[in-house]
Amino acid sequence: MALAPRVLAWWDVHGRRDLPWQRQRTPYRVWVAEVMLQQTQVGAVVPYFERFVAQFPALENLAEAPLDDVLHLWSGLGYYARARNLHRAAQAVRCRHGGLFPSTLAEIMALPGIGRSTAGAIVAQAYRRPAAILDGNVKRVLARYFRVRGPTSGGATLRALWALAERCTPQKRPADYAQGMMDLGATVCTRRRPQCDACPLGDTCQARRHGDAERLPQSAARRPRRLAQRRFFVMATKAGACFVEQRPAEGIWGGLWSPPERRIDTTASAFLDAAGIAAAVARVDAAETFRHAFTHYDLDVAPVIIRLNLRRPPPTRLPGRWIRPGAHRLGLSAVAAKLVAAASQPGSRHGP
Repeated sequence: MALAPRVLAWWDVHGRRDLPWQRQRTPYRVWVAEVMLQQTQVGAVVPYFERFVAQFPALENLAEAPLDDVLHLWSGLGYYARARNLHRAAQAVRCRHGGLFPSTLAEIMALPGIGRSTAGAIVAQAYRRPAAILDGNVKRVLARYFRVRGPTSGGATLRALWALAERCTPQKRPADYAQGMMDLGATVCTRRRPQCDACPLGDTCQARRHGDAERLPQSAARRPRRLAQRRFFVMATKAGACFVEQRPAEGIWGGLWSPPERRIDTTASAFLDAAGIAAAVARVDAAETFRHAFTHYDLDVAPVIIRLNLRRPPPTRLPGRWIRPGAHRLGLSAVAAKLVAAASQPGSRHGP
């Protein structure tokens, strides 16, 4: 029995059908969901998706929104380039396609932030036409079932997996098949401890037959993780307003707002001097350094909490703005949100 009929029969019984983007499979909703699901688990995406489409129910709403509003709703979901590309792509659809989301793989892949697998998922699920997908879950299922060797990031292995994905995609029920393959990889053919006894492909899976299901797919050799250290100056008034700067558009946390980040050897005195704020109106509270993990490196975040003996925000030479926790519509990373919240907590007395 071919792979697709088995996956479809399994999905008819065990598949997930109550995900919010499945209830109304418009191209816009499927696109937003697929972008959010890139490198992020379904459970984390669901509440973000629901808030996002409530605020931006149609592509035109997203295209017209300020980027800060988009990043604000994305805050905490991570990989913020996805949000910036989503916003850019909405504007591109409005300009190039008259506001109608394109329906061909080539046109969809020409939009910012959309690769071959995401485009295939949109075509299959929104337009219900056969199109191959190859996200992380599908790579795992195919690599094990056909016992494909080599790191999935390698060119030869990736080409082999794409060829298998194309070959296995059925002409009928492409939307259900795409969702079924993703569900199978997410819930049964998992990265660790795959449930081979419950898998509809288990009796013909080559990796299971050879006893190496948990060793496939192979990963590329990991590079040593580097460690960076940065100091973040969390400056707050007595009334709870906190100063934030906008980060550069590209790079880590691009376009988001954050308490000012400086070199690890920058002192509170030097920071206040650069900001044009008298040290006499400030005290510095101790705060513990904590580590934040990115994909390829770790960041030691060293907060410096500067409490100003002022109720109103003072003028400053630094570009930025004053915000209150929970009373703004700016995009903050999880780290920045933690730092801003820390400004409202009492701290111990400590010198610059």
